[in-house]
Parts: sequence; structure tokens; C-alpha cells
Amino acid sequence: MYLKKLSVLNFKNYPEAQLDFNSRVNCLTGNNGEGKTNILDAIHYLSFCKSFFNPIDTQNILHDAPFFLIQGIFDVNDKEEEIYCGLKRNQKKQFKRNKKEYQRLADHIGLFPLVMISPADSELITEGSESRRKFIDSVIAQFDRAYLENLISYNKVLSQRNALLKQIADSGKFDKDSLDIWDDQLVDYGKKVYDTRKSFINKFIPIFQKYYELISGGREIVGIEYNSHLNESGFKEVLEKALKRDRMMEYTTVGIHKDDLEFTINSYPLKKYASQGQQKSFLIALKLAQFDFIKNIKEVTPILLLDDIYDKLDDLRVKQLMELVSSDNFGQIFITDTHPTRLAEIFEKVNTAFNFFSIKENSIQISS
Repeated sequence: MYLKKLSVLNFKNYPEAQLDFNSRVNCLTGNNGEGKTNILDAIHYLSFCKSFFNPIDTQNILHDAPFFLIQGIFDVNDKEEEIYCGLKRNQKKQFKRNKKEYQRLADHIGLFPLVMISPADSELITEGSESRRKFIDSVIAQFDRAYLENLISYNKVLSQRNALLKQIADSGKFDKDSLDIWDDQLVDYGKKVYDTRKSFINKFIPIFQKYYELISGGREIVGIEYNSHLNESGFKEVLEKALKRDRMMEYTTVGIHKDDLEFTINSYPLKKYASQGQQKSFLIALKLAQFDFIKNIKEVTPILLLDDIYDKLDDLRVKQLMELVSSDNFGQIFITDTHPTRLAEIFEKVNTAFNFFSIKENSIQISS
């Protein structure tokens, strides 16, 4: 599978752009702020129905324009698949596959798998647990439709339980029967999500550690630990123990919506003890392991987007990374960089087919 063509209209800083891509490597070069990353984000839309960077769709419309359009043509086993995403201000987003509109965007997730590596991934280390849960969910949702359905249902029930807790606090009347109804559903969906997450993490960790060793040259030992309230007790018991606190806080304080991942390097917290280069290597290894996992499960090679990979990596780690992603294990790759000669030299040495796109002032020039 690979993306053959991309066209955008009024998307971010592009009034209009059309690109034909190489099935292997596509390098987008230009100064900072020219729009290299915006092309990657348009590709991300085609896979996930949303931006990697900005969850508010209307903010991705070109300033003062009434709408944006993103269209892509994928080649899947020599068959063309046309994907369309359009948004008009103050209207619902339209998403179509081969001119047929989706009723639910969730039905599209996983059909065209993709992995994005970006400096924004640093949030996985620096921000709270929500970022790390989203990472787990984004990986599993690309190959397990039942997981995505259970997660959506869990969040709906969680919202209803929280509303009931607020109502109980406001009225002063404890409605145990209604709470039990929501608890039973929360336990049912939550246990399924937890079991899938735990199984995934156990399989994911060795793959991640393998990629970190390849990128770093085996300089450090890294680890991931899955933390959940359900690790020690059943979900029903956890909810019962937390009921007094839930009533006081007026929301659900325990459950799989509080799950987290603990990252370590040489048995110490990554956030405190790792250099910027080590943290970057850790994040890249996470994403490459995501790539590998999805590829093996779905038997489809995901598209790989590498945004500003030179950021905080020394030359050795960059060279090892580029040689790694140029191997036959990887398929179509998109890379952004401010220096065109760096990428050209690497891919010429590894004898890999590539296209170069030079971006300046919303204009894109191609050379192969």
C-alpha cells in the first residue's frame, strides 16, 4: 500500500497543491515555516480523519477561506482507493471512500495504516497520562475494531456516571440503583479495554526494546511499565473502594481512563534522567515498534511519516535510523528536513528510490 497522489485546497497555508509521490521515499525540504509538516498532516487526515497536531478542524482551514479539501489516491494491491475529506465552516466534516460517505468516522480507522514520528511526540514524555493513553489507543485502534468500539462505549458510560455523581451531589439524594447500572456497564467495557491494553503492552515491549537498541547502538537499557488500577484488583472492587471519594469529587476517580505508561532508562525515570537525544531515540523506537506491530497484525505495511528527524539526534543515530527505514521491512516513507543535501546523500548511499519536493512560499517543486 502507498499514497500515489495528494491534492489539497485551502488547507493550512496552502491555497492549492497537488503532488505525485514515489512509492518508496519522499523528501520534503524547505525552511522552517514553509509548510513541510502541513503536507504530512494532510496525509495524516487521510488515514485518521483528523489532524495530528490540531484537533479543531476549522483551525486547519486557510485564513479567511470558507472550506478546506484534502483528497488522496492510494494504491492497495494495484487497486486505486480514493479518499476525500472536506470541511465547510459551521458544517459537519465530510469523509468519503470511493465517493461513498462514512456515517461513522471510526469505520475508516485502520484501513490505511500510518505512523507519524514528530517533535510533538515529546508530549508522550513531558505531558500527563492522557497523552500516553492516546498513544496506546491509536496503535490498537488501527488493528482492533472491537477495542475501538469498547473504548467509545466506555467513555460514553463514564460521562453518564459522572453526570449522575454530579446530580447526586447537587440533590443530596444517593441513587444506588442508577449508579449500579452505570457501574456494571463501566466494568464490562473497562475490563475488555484493560485486557486488550495489557496483552498489547506485553507483546509490544520486546519489539520496542529491539528498535531502541538498533537506533542507539545498545548504549542504554530502556523499559515500559503499564500502570492501571486494575493491575491489583477487579474493576468492580476498585469502584466500590473509590465510591466515597467519587461522591466527594463528583466524578469517577478510578478506572482505565486513568491508565498510564511509565518510561525508564537504565531503570530510572526517562523524563528525569535521559538526555534529549536519548528521549528522542526512545520516542522514535516507540513509533517504529508501533509500525512493526501494526504491519505484522494487519499484514499491510503502514505509511511512515518522519517530521524533522534531525531534531535532537546526533549524526550517528540519524544515519542508523535512515539505514533502518530504508530496508525492505519498510514501505512508503515521507521525510521533512531543512537541508536537502543531508537526506540526498543518505539515500543515494543506500541506493533507495526517492523523490525530492522543495517547498518555498506555498510553492512545491519536485525533482527525483
